[in-house]
Formats: sequence, C-alpha cells, structure tokens
Amino acid sequence: MMKESVQADASALDGPALFATMSSMRAMRRLKPDAVPDETLEQLIQAAVWGPSGGNMQCYEYVVVTDRDMMARLAPLWKRCVDSYLATTGKYAPAGMDEAAYGRMVAAIEYQRDHFAETPALIIPCYRFPEPRIDEEGLIASAQALGPAGTEHLMNTQTRFQALAEGSCVYPGVQNLLLAARGLGLAANITIWHLMLEQEWKETLGIPEDMRTFAAVPVGWPQGNFGPVRRRPVADVIHRDRW
Repeated sequence: MMKESVQADASALDGPALFATMSSMRAMRRLKPDAVPDETLEQLIQAAVWGPSGGNMQCYEYVVVTDRDMMARLAPLWKRCVDSYLATTGKYAPAGMDEAAYGRMVAAIEYQRDHFAETPALIIPCYRFPEPRIDEEGLIASAQALGPAGTEHLMNTQTRFQALAEGSCVYPGVQNLLLAARGLGLAANITIWHLMLEQEWKETLGIPEDMRTFAAVPVGWPQGNFGPVRRRPVADVIHRDRW
C-alpha cells in the first residue's frame, strides 16, 4: 500500500542548488500558449544529450514539435490516449493517495488534454538500439559465467531485459531534460501514454519504423507556481544491506 506522501524536506534548500530544483520539480500540465524560443529548447536537448547511455552508444534522437498545425494533428491522438488512461489505470486514486489531491491531478490531466493543441512544444525522445554482436564463443562464455539456472532465466526474460536496456539509455537523458526545464523556469511532464497508439504517432511525425519512442514531454511556460513535491519519506523506502 502506498504510504502517505510528505512534502520535500525543506533542508534540501540548504544543499546544492540542484537539490532545490529537484525538490520543487512538480509535473506541470497547465501551460501558457506562449512560444518557447528555439535556443531554449536546444538547451533542453543539450541537457538530455549529456545524460549517459549504455556503452556510450548515443543512439538517441529527439523530435521537437512546435508547429501549430502538427500539434493540432497530434491533439486527437493525445485525447484518445488520455481518455483510455482515465478509463482504466487512472480511473481510481492509488491506494493511500488523498482523493482530493488525486482529483486535482486528474483535473490538470484533463486540462492538458483539452488544450493540447496549444502546447508550445512537445519533445519525443527516440532510440534505435543496435543489434548486439555476439558470437558462439561469447555465448558459451556467458553461459559458463551465469550457470544453467542463470542462463535459463536470461533466455526467459529477454523481452524485459531488452526493454530495460533501451530505457536505461534514454530515461537518464529525459530526466536531465526535465531538470533543465525546471531550472529555466519551464513547465514539463513526462508521459508514455502515446505508446497506446505509438504507430499512429510515428506515422504522423514521420519517425522511422525501426526507431522506438520512449516518452512524450509537453513543455511550456507554467500557468501556476512551482512548489515542493509530495513524496514518501526516505526512511520508509530504504532497505539497508538487505530487504
């Protein structure tokens, strides 16, 4: 069960500036329609590029949408994805979450859905994971290192392993992007709802078939104010030395 969240520790404000940024980086969904300068958006992508990727392969690409006509074409896709989420996973508040707080979050999601065509910028992080080069000798050495049970487990979890390998190459950069947005006074939030209709999104945006998308990040100037996030207490999530 989810334990009651608390506001970010005020002592974070006494630490490095980055701590204050992280402790006030709410998911901001109500955006002003005002344009974000291209050079500012490029700063966000630069921050993302500074993030690590597996093997330092750097096989990421970023689609940055600011064209009003394109955003209007994406708006119906966004609405279908959000409506699907709100009808299923997002229909009820998670266990332990305050109903009023959840209601406010849903209201913000609905506002973003209804005003999506006015979104100043949308960033789509993409990644094309290269085919691994593994020969027979390598496979034998791997099996010897893992042992029979470990090798069988790896074979049975290849889909999950591949998904996590790709995600680990993309999401550190996305977090950098979100932190940079907060530092520049921009509102942003990470979503993956577009994956429900990923093929349609890719076709609309001309994204190559072999390129996978990992998020849709709306970006703009906030209507509201940044403030302390509400998260579970650190003492409740630490397991020292073992579970």
